[in-house]
Parts: sequence; C-alpha cells; structure tokens
Amino acid sequence: MEAIIRPFTWFYHEFGLDHIHATGRNAYLVILSRSMRMLAHGAVSLFLALYFAELKITDQYIGLFMTLTLLGDVILGIYLTLIADRFGRRNVLLLGSTMMMATGIIFAVFENYWILLIAAVIGVVSATGGDFGPFRSIEESIIYELTETSTRADVLAWYVTFSTVGSSLGNESSGRIIHYLEGLNNWSLLDAYRAVFWIYAGIGAFNAFLAFCLTKDCEMKKGGGAAYELVHSEQDEENEIESNGSPLQESRDGLQDEPLEEPKAKSWHSRFTGQLSQVSASTFKATWKLMFLLAVDSISDGMAAYPLTNYYMDQKFHPRKSTLGDIMSVAYFLGAISSVFAGPLARRVGLINAMVWSHAPSSASILFFPMPNNLPMTVVLLFTRAGLNNMDQAPRGALIAALTPPEERTAVLGIMGTLRMFAAMPGPWITGNLASIDLFGLAFSIGGSCRLAYDLSLYVLFRGTKL
Repeated sequence: MEAIIRPFTWFYHEFGLDHIHATGRNAYLVILSRSMRMLAHGAVSLFLALYFAELKITDQYIGLFMTLTLLGDVILGIYLTLIADRFGRRNVLLLGSTMMMATGIIFAVFENYWILLIAAVIGVVSATGGDFGPFRSIEESIIYELTETSTRADVLAWYVTFSTVGSSLGNESSGRIIHYLEGLNNWSLLDAYRAVFWIYAGIGAFNAFLAFCLTKDCEMKKGGGAAYELVHSEQDEENEIESNGSPLQESRDGLQDEPLEEPKAKSWHSRFTGQLSQVSASTFKATWKLMFLLAVDSISDGMAAYPLTNYYMDQKFHPRKSTLGDIMSVAYFLGAISSVFAGPLARRVGLINAMVWSHAPSSASILFFPMPNNLPMTVVLLFTRAGLNNMDQAPRGALIAALTPPEERTAVLGIMGTLRMFAAMPGPWITGNLASIDLFGLAFSIGGSCRLAYDLSLYVLFRGTKL
C-alpha cells in the first residue's frame, strides 16, 4: 500500500497541491470561480464570430464588435480594479458576476447588432476567449494576499491550470451542444447559439454565489501598506533616531502599542488618481519595462484571438462545429497539462527562463499558423500555440509579486491589465479588415512577430533582475 501511495504523495508535494490546501478555502473558491468563468468564455469564444456571421454581419463589423468590446473591458476593468481595495474585492467580484449573468441573458434574447454591442461594451463577455476585465487582477491580488512567497507560484500555477481546463471543457461542451441542438427538429443554428448564452448567464449566477462565499481574509489588510513602508524605511528611521539620540526600541514599542492612523477621506477624483499614484517610483522603475512588453505581447491577443482563430479555420477548412469544438478542447487541455509543470520548471530554471522557454515556441506557432493548406498541420500549430501558451502565466505572476510591495499590487495589476487591453483593442478590427480583403492569415503572422519580439526583449531585459 505504501508503494502505491508514494507516487501520489510525491505528486501532491512536488506540484504544489499541498500549498493550495495550506492556503485554505478561499483559494479553492477563487480557483473554482475562474475555472467556471473560463468555461463560459470558452463556450462562447468557440462560436462568437460565427454567431455574428450567421446574423449576416460583415467581417469589418465583427472586428469592430470585438474591438469595442475590449474597449468596454478597459473601462470596466480599470474602474473596478481601482475601487476594489476600497469598495471590497468580494463586492467587486459579486458585481462583475452579476453583470456577466445579465450579458448572457441579453445575448440569448436579442439579435440586433447594436443592442448586442452595447451589452458587450458595458457588460462582461470575452471577445478574445481570454480573461480580460477586472476579475483576474482582483483574483490574483486575493491569491497574493492569501499566500506566502514559498507557496505563491504553485497556487498561481494551479489557478491557471484549472482555468485552462475550464476553457477546454467549455469549447468541447459548446461544440457538442450546438451540434446536438442543431440536429433537433425546429432548432436552427442561431437557436443553438442562444442556448449556450443561457448557460453563460447561469454560470454568471453561480459565480456570484461563489463570490458571496468568500471570507474577509480576501480583502487587503488594513495597515498592511503602512507596515510595509515601516519595514522599507527602517534604515532612514535608524539614521534619524541616531541623530536625535532616541532609542530605536522605544520607537518600535510605541508603534506596536498604538494603532496605525487611518488615511483621511478623499474626494472621488483623488481616490481614482490616488490608486494610480500608489505605485511608488521604485516600483514603477522596476515594472515599467514589463508593462510595456506585456502590451506588445497583447497585440497578438487581439489580432489572433481564439474566436478569430476558430472563424479562420471555419472559413478555410469548413469543419463541423463539433469537430471545431473538439480541436479547441484538446488545445486548451494541452495548455492545462503544461501549466501543471510551470511551478516546478520555475523553481529549477528561474522565473524568466521558464517564461521565455515556454512562450517562444507558442509565439512561433502563431507566426506560421496561416502557412499550411490542410487542417491537420494547422491543428498541430494550434496545439503547439495553446499547449505552451499558459506556462508563462504563473511565473509571470510570481515575478510581478516579487517586484511589487503588497499594497501596490492591485494597482500595478490593474495598470498592466489596462495597458494590455488597450494594446489588444485595435487587433480584432485590424484582423476583420484584413479578412475582408483576403489577407486573414497576415494577422496571425503579425501577431506572432509581436510575441517573439516580447520573448526576446523579456529575456534580454530581465534575465539579470534581482528579485
């Protein structure tokens, strides 16, 4: 029996499952919430562009829809991220899940392009198949709050892994559901698409329940920022104390006995801009290059988004919807498997090497994606892209956590997310216009080139960074 259990025990400790258990119930809830959300996004991303094509919308307007949806994600994401620590992270996640439910209902009921566009801009729907918007930044802030340096990379790795499994199941189930419903009497393809949007709304309601179950441990600790400032200004404090002739221990005892003073109330404008100003000069100096590089990487997210990838394969090879769902499901599942190895790989080769070594082959596969003239070779490139695409996420999250103090992480993640969304925003519109002049494949070549530039620059600029 011991020989049978030993491999499972090794896996449990080696791949960080014990760290999730040690983090507690909130970690399970956050991971489950994102997994369900990505299941919903995966289900919709399979056919989102095809849905508008079925409504006889032109390629330019399909691209415009996705671009403006990303614009809505930018506005919603930056606002909710900036107020999250003050308004409450759990409250923001609850609000976002409710908006997700409402968006699914509108898409299930209406067909008018402009109504759907308004719902997508002010609501929650993924135009790229990814997790743009405020959710991820807030959830990662919660994980940073709940974990320690030694456990963070592993918890983030499983956070990414289970979410990728959710995307895989979403694509697989969506393709199967659409194929089944389309074959029923009196069911059109549009009716099948609308049924999936009702499922999307139901997942939004379930995630609202999960947000309600989170505990107050997910919120930023009061006084945490001040304590961090105290630690990092210790040398200045010692110098000042020595010049005044006051004992250091007395000062520290006084700080321990008296509660830290709460910041004074600010106007709405001061609160909005104050979140941005929370990023100190030293943190900005450490992260601005990474912010810029992530924006370059996001150009590809917009131009070669998974809904557009599905649309491209549908237009070029005309597979069945269930076959398309199977392909995307396997692609996401490969990404889930590889994500499991992100934590162990980062521990052995370092955060930067783990990010670049896994991401560069994925980038190259996007560059060459339009070249094959048959479906099997195209699928191989898609599997390479998706299979390695997520391995850099957990090391990247650990890198950001190592470069930023606790009280600045939500703001830094919000700024990074906003820059990435701005960079990705023009991509679908550009791809739609290229598709309209029979240059659809060129969008993937441009996107892959941007990602390779990101990989090379990341390695050159950050390989010697001391964390």
